[in-house]
Amino acid sequence: MEIRLLLKALGFILLVVIGIPGNVFILLKFAYIKIIERKLLPANVILMVLASSNVLVIFSRVIPQALDAIGVENLLDDTECKLVLFTYRVSRAMSICITSYLSCHQCVLIAPVTRNWIYIKEKLTRSVSFIITLILCMNLSLYTSALLYGKARMNSTTSPYVLRLVYCNADFLTYISFLINGLVSVVREIIFLVLMTVSSSYMIFILHRHGKSMKGMRSSDKSQTKTIEYKASRAVLLLVALYVLLYGMDNSMWIYTLSLSSVSPEMNDTRIFLAASYSALSPMVIIATNPKLHQRSPWKKKLIQIEKRHFVNSVSQDISDYTSG
Repeated sequence: MEIRLLLKALGFILLVVIGIPGNVFILLKFAYIKIIERKLLPANVILMVLASSNVLVIFSRVIPQALDAIGVENLLDDTECKLVLFTYRVSRAMSICITSYLSCHQCVLIAPVTRNWIYIKEKLTRSVSFIITLILCMNLSLYTSALLYGKARMNSTTSPYVLRLVYCNADFLTYISFLINGLVSVVREIIFLVLMTVSSSYMIFILHRHGKSMKGMRSSDKSQTKTIEYKASRAVLLLVALYVLLYGMDNSMWIYTLSLSSVSPEMNDTRIFLAASYSALSPMVIIATNPKLHQRSPWKKKLIQIEKRHFVNSVSQDISDYTSG
């Protein structure tokens, strides 16, 4: 096996090994919390959608990349290629948009408690499902073109304006179609990046001001609610920083490819690795910073309490037997 293919296989297999367990854990843990507690915070609902999008990115893009690198050939036909390309583009777009929405959501939560902000907070909290559905519908409509341009590589002749994506080609046939599809993705990502940047900048300002106001205060005087909100804000900022780092490099390469009539497989592999890395690494940030994911199950807490009582009773009985003897 060539060194390039070996490194490609190892890289994408690593993303699968890290990404799937992390995202599945988030989904299962929040689903369990929803069942047990009969409620879930809006921010955690957003994180569940993000984890779902990440899983789809890994299945539709990372796993095919890994299989291709280890020598599996002609895995997909035309119909399967259309479905895989469509799934990848929509789930990747959802991953980006939901991260931006999470940033805006957290920004509103830590905003000052004024009459206008209270109204916005209430509306935003009640409209989480509606906003997520709206974002999903937008991305589904934007990427229907993937159902038109996707073809299996094993039996397709291509024009110069094609993106070679492992087992599939996205053949745009004309330069105008190639340019329009590229610009639609870039413009959408720029819009959500601007929203993310503005909301994150505001959160940094609020956190800085909060840090200055807390200096010299006793710990007993600090608001526990505010502490939780600001910890959550720092977690969101970490996600945003990870997004900017990985997708920033990815989009820079994507803009460069718009000036080319033919894109090399190596460049596509690099772009896809950078884009998919967010779906694999973001769960690590979420798990490390979300206290709900560290919360013990109620039945485990009950079991620990029973064991403690049993231990105390046992020790008390031993002491009583010893003193009486």
